[in-house]
Amino acid sequence: MTGPDAPDLAVLHPRLPSPAQEVNDDRLTRRGVRLLLKRDDLIHPDLIGNKWRKLAPHLTAAAGRPILTFGGAYSNHLRATAAAGRLLGLTTIGVVRGQELSDRPLNPSLARCAADGMRLHFVDRSTYRHKTDPETLAAVLRAVGAEDAYVVPEGGSSPLAVRGCRALGEELHGRADVVALACGTGGTLAGLAAGLAPGRRALGFPVLKGGFLTADIRSLQEAAFGGPRGDWQLDDRFHFGGYARTTPELHSFADDFESRHGLPVERLYVAKMLYGLIALAQEGAFPRGTTLAAVITGRPFP
Repeated sequence: MTGPDAPDLAVLHPRLPSPAQEVNDDRLTRRGVRLLLKRDDLIHPDLIGNKWRKLAPHLTAAAGRPILTFGGAYSNHLRATAAAGRLLGLTTIGVVRGQELSDRPLNPSLARCAADGMRLHFVDRSTYRHKTDPETLAAVLRAVGAEDAYVVPEGGSSPLAVRGCRALGEELHGRADVVALACGTGGTLAGLAAGLAPGRRALGFPVLKGGFLTADIRSLQEAAFGGPRGDWQLDDRFHFGGYARTTPELHSFADDFESRHGLPVERLYVAKMLYGLIALAQEGAFPRGTTLAAVITGRPFP
């Protein structure tokens, strides 16, 4: 899957393994629970957090070909892919959900993609929903003149990326009993769970409504490893209305966490995970003596 033109990702100097920082939070310590922040947001300034872990295998496999991928108007994945293209000299094409956006000024997220050299192609929502159908995908590739492009799935989640995310669990061997992270497409959780030591558990907090993620994670593990791997579960109570949705309560919580621990808290993913983790602790979900690791997968943008 690699070739002579595969980029050398070492030139990007990723910080791996990412540091694990213990913080003292009285909402946890009074219940006998320790909290580590797994700072994946420090892996790379542009390829942040799980975006590095999921994108790196694809960047190698693309072997210098143009990269085409998918995302919504505020997609962290699109921004990371565009940044990778700029840093490695690769052509990138972003297929964006919402044909109606093509006639509007670019929002800050899409403007960053364009500034990093990504060519944006807007499609209607019906086409986007069917983007994995072979005929639809072929039509999109023809429309952008990139039939030879390497296609990265939405969010970067694929068997290749899932196998790459095993390292996240392996980096926490002997460090934590429960590892928590926010979930979009489920690829990071699928790999994390596979990399954890026996007796350790991964806990995912979906940021989308719908309850479909369990089946998706099972399918990803089946494709990546041939069957289930690791101990993992989801708690879907903390999506705060769905993807890209927030509430004043969530913002208040994030502001408080920032002031307590000096960590800029990204609202669409990280804040929801941290809120859910504190809520579960207050419900008594974790026995005394438990060490939690919260994976910080991103930072606020812009």
